[in-house]
Amino acid sequence: MEGWDLQRAVALITAHLHTANMVKHSWAVEAGMRRMAIPLGEDADRWAMTGLLHDLDYEMTKDDFPRHGIVSGEILRKEGFADEAVLAAIIEHTGNTPVESRMGKALYAVDPATGFIVACALMHPDKKVAVVPPDFMVKRFAEKRFAQGASRDQMRKAEEWFGLPVAEFLTLVRDGMAVRAAEIGL
Repeated sequence: MEGWDLQRAVALITAHLHTANMVKHSWAVEAGMRRMAIPLGEDADRWAMTGLLHDLDYEMTKDDFPRHGIVSGEILRKEGFADEAVLAAIIEHTGNTPVESRMGKALYAVDPATGFIVACALMHPDKKVAVVPPDFMVKRFAEKRFAQGASRDQMRKAEEWFGLPVAEFLTLVRDGMAVRAAEIGL
């Protein structure tokens, strides 16, 4: 990630994502990936950058999902981003290609978890991510109609791939998101 920092990544997000919710989602995934990296002994800054940039192409590919992730890689390469592991994880997170790398697996699970946790926070009286209890998240996780767009199958992969039961995984991601509460707006 030589020559890449948060300021440069934010400039790209600003240039390519024009809806507030997509920007908030990018920050949520950045925070979840940063927090996920710590107990796994991974580079938290690198994983966070992956989370921040993972949907860079979303607005361009929302009607062409097979290209989602691939276009982000093209944009980042054009900008001189050369960390192939980060680029691979961004492509893998869509599920359009096999999810093989450790970082790609984490991103695949964290991505829907952030949307699920936002939905939980919006149900909470305080509307704050930081105060959503783990038991509340687990209870809602079992409700198929709650936050239907957040793939339970993807989130369950955290247990298969990393040995993190759902409650522990969701709590890790929630704790990361709480650090970025201002950016996420919750």
